[in-house]
Amino acid sequence: MGKWVAGRVVGLRQWTSDLYSIQVEADIAPFTAGQFNRLALEIDGEMVARPYSFVNGPDNAVHEFCFTVVKDGPLTHELIKLKTGDSLHLAPRAAGFFILGEVPEADTLWMLSTGTAIGPFLSILATSEVWQRFRNIVLVHAVRTVQELIYQDEIKIFLAEQAEQFRFIPFVSREATDFAIKGRVPAAIEDGQLEQRAGLQIRPEDSQVMICGNPAMVSDTQGVLEARGLKKNRRREPGHITTEQYWKE
Repeated sequence: MGKWVAGRVVGLRQWTSDLYSIQVEADIAPFTAGQFNRLALEIDGEMVARPYSFVNGPDNAVHEFCFTVVKDGPLTHELIKLKTGDSLHLAPRAAGFFILGEVPEADTLWMLSTGTAIGPFLSILATSEVWQRFRNIVLVHAVRTVQELIYQDEIKIFLAEQAEQFRFIPFVSREATDFAIKGRVPAAIEDGQLEQRAGLQIRPEDSQVMICGNPAMVSDTQGVLEARGLKKNRRREPGHITTEQYWKE
């Protein structure tokens, strides 16, 4: 296969002024839920590419990617101009190790995300494996405003179909609500709010924690969990924490 596979845009959804999802059909190799691909457009004679996680499950032929428009980012400003039928290039194969195959067995799986980093978790939740492996699954989505709590229709389906197994806990930091935790994820672990809301405890003996999002949340949350005795997962030394940063500081 070549460096790029030509795809066709089948939809573009605008959630907020700078938050979008794009749907693409492309003949790429099968991927594993939690992985990412690279989207690319030719801009001023140069192929500009960036990595984005799959939101869709591996069985879905329409590939979906969620992204925020970056102020000085050349690619995202062009992505939001695309219309149904337009071309968009993808890498022929997905990449990444933020997948269930890297996560040891446990009773409870905690999925902690910020912003667009909810994407890989939705892809994982679209598989049968996650529901078969874990007795309890907790999805946390931390955002600034209520409007940024995206994919609520899909989450409501999980809540309806897996009512005994699945919990969804939103965080909203810049608006007052009567349903979301206000503040940051690591602080809510430290003061017990998150576990109280979930009705479950984060413990080394029965928990696995996947963390995906902005570097500060990932680092601070990992620190709070390590203070409780949880360890980062390594292939030669299994632990309890699996992380993915959505950008580098």
